[in-house]
Amino acid sequence: MAINLLQRFQLNQEKENFETVKESINNGVVFRGTNLWVLIFAIFIASLGLNVNSPGVVIGAMLISPLMGPILGMGFSLAVNDLPLLRKSLRNFLFATAVSLTASTLYFLISPLNEAHSELLARTSPNIYDVLIALFGGLAGAVAICSRNRGNVIIGVAIATALMPPLCTAGFGLATLDFQFFIGAFYLFFLNTVFIAWATLLAVRFMKFPIRHKEDEKAEARSQRITWLIVILTLAPSVYFGCLVVQKARFEERASLFIDKEGNIEGDYLLSKNIDADNNSITLVYGGRQIDSAQIIALQKRLSAYNLGNTSLQVRQGFAAISETDSKMKDNMNAAINARKAEASSLQLVIDSLAAQTALNEQVYKELKAQYPELGSAFLQQGINRNDSSGTTTYMAVLSMNKALAGADQQKLQRWLEARLKTNNVRIVLEQVPSENRRPRPR
Repeated sequence: MAINLLQRFQLNQEKENFETVKESINNGVVFRGTNLWVLIFAIFIASLGLNVNSPGVVIGAMLISPLMGPILGMGFSLAVNDLPLLRKSLRNFLFATAVSLTASTLYFLISPLNEAHSELLARTSPNIYDVLIALFGGLAGAVAICSRNRGNVIIGVAIATALMPPLCTAGFGLATLDFQFFIGAFYLFFLNTVFIAWATLLAVRFMKFPIRHKEDEKAEARSQRITWLIVILTLAPSVYFGCLVVQKARFEERASLFIDKEGNIEGDYLLSKNIDADNNSITLVYGGRQIDSAQIIALQKRLSAYNLGNTSLQVRQGFAAISETDSKMKDNMNAAINARKAEASSLQLVIDSLAAQTALNEQVYKELKAQYPELGSAFLQQGINRNDSSGTTTYMAVLSMNKALAGADQQKLQRWLEARLKTNNVRIVLEQVPSENRRPRPR
């Protein structure tokens, strides 16, 4: 049983011939003619997608990009110690990178849209999770290209590892002279490149393709040390940024929980909240009655219960707490106040409607009593008479009489109520109360 299970994970039976794999990788390394023009067009498509903040367009550009070729070539050549292929892969990789940066920079120089949308911003803060994506993506791509059953894995790897968008974002940074954008985006591109190549090296070594050993063992050992040094130096900043991402996410989660549990102050309405993980601060803006200092101090003391002991809590109140330039917060306050006004107006309409209905019932009862002295009590209620297809507004009149009404009097009563209540939908229920039970019914 255990042996059968292990056999499912073996790759030898599906491994492609070494020369076939090498030829396939060698053909994908070169950027000339069709490959080069496809790369340029893909760069423009990706830049357009980033410019208009369209993930679909960006994904389309990644699908047609041939940028994976030289990266797989570098990893494969390092794995089998093929120095000519490594040089060829490096030359073409540097050439493709330069062409891509030039094309994206030119596009953003002539584009009238210079705002950094979310798709651009997402490519400027690489972290350890990007390393893991590149590593597993590279492993999948390498295993696929070394197998006879490769399918469409390379296309999926190109999308998952996202080589094109960081290059285009770096071009945006150059075009706008925003070097923070350029450095962050280019580092993400370099990180993806290194770990896709390294994952390819690991996969090819795992599949035990023939290795061309160098005559000088010291040179071979030095080459391996350089490879590991590049991997470690590339990995180190991403680990640091990854820790920052985790810390920021945890801070925002604890701060949100604190606000949900402790942020409700009786007599006040929370108009706006701002959680600043970079500066460990929380700002709450309230509308309503004045919040005294004792309440604010008590609120600040509760921070430690949520592991926010080093957090700065600012409690502000009313429009005075909002700067002239903070239009978003003002809009939030105005929206909240308008919502409260609309809610109050709606409640007032309900109250006025109930008061009007009560006054009408009192008046109708008096007029009925004047016409029919035998009336003991009356119950009037407006409601909806509903069936399967529709609902009709109907008045229900339950009249308790001390003696029975004749048929003509009942018809007269029906017509009078319809005229008085201004509706043709009046349902009358007449009750005759025995003399021993005669007492006023509640109206």
